[in-house]
Amino acid sequence: MDKEVTIVSKPVVEVRITSTLSSVQMMNRFNRGLTISELKARLETIVGAPASSMELEIFSGCDKFLQKMENDDALLGSYPVDDNCRIHVIDKSGGQMGEFYDVSKVEKFELPDEAYEQKSDSVRAFLKKQRLGRFNEEEMAKKQADLAAHEEEQKTAASSIAVGNRCKVEGPRQPTKLATVMYVGTTDFKPGYWVGVKYDEPLGKHNGTVNGRKYFECGDKYGSFVRPLNVTVGDFPEEDYGLDEM
Repeated sequence: MDKEVTIVSKPVVEVRITSTLSSVQMMNRFNRGLTISELKARLETIVGAPASSMELEIFSGCDKFLQKMENDDALLGSYPVDDNCRIHVIDKSGGQMGEFYDVSKVEKFELPDEAYEQKSDSVRAFLKKQRLGRFNEEEMAKKQADLAAHEEEQKTAASSIAVGNRCKVEGPRQPTKLATVMYVGTTDFKPGYWVGVKYDEPLGKHNGTVNGRKYFECGDKYGSFVRPLNVTVGDFPEEDYGLDEM
């Protein structure tokens, strides 16, 4: 008596989805009982192309082209689709790569500040009611006073630093660096008092020129600006890094 062989396949298949509209590859699960027409309708919400303008191609798990999926009435399971296969969506409507990911083309809604001020359910209204942030006059006044006091400390520290001084520069989560003071005073790039230094090693950010203005001159990557409170003036001779040879 001959034995019957029954081939059982999973009712759901997990496939990779790609399209001509995006370079992104997605994983999705579909029932093999879906018609190709129903599959296209689901793919429309995934890739953004209209179902009526889709052409589908199926590739193996190793991305070898297998065939086109041209019969809208056929079942997905009637095609050689298995886990990790790739279904590629070709959009014939004229859409371009990345079109649905370019937010610069999205019309933005902007509410005039006057209208926003009148809203009672906005974040600004909540902050005002709770007297939080910039709407807390006492807190803001204290912050301004603290900032002014800190800047006065920076100014006092700057007055004791002179061009030509040797110094060490220390900062939070930064290694101590030895340098020579090249500039002391205010700058165009940020308010307050700053100290321009030339490091002994190329550990800086520039050559003494910032935003087109030359504050001092040094080698590239040897220059930097730091706040006066991070500078300690003292007898810090340049280290010999063993560059000279006998």
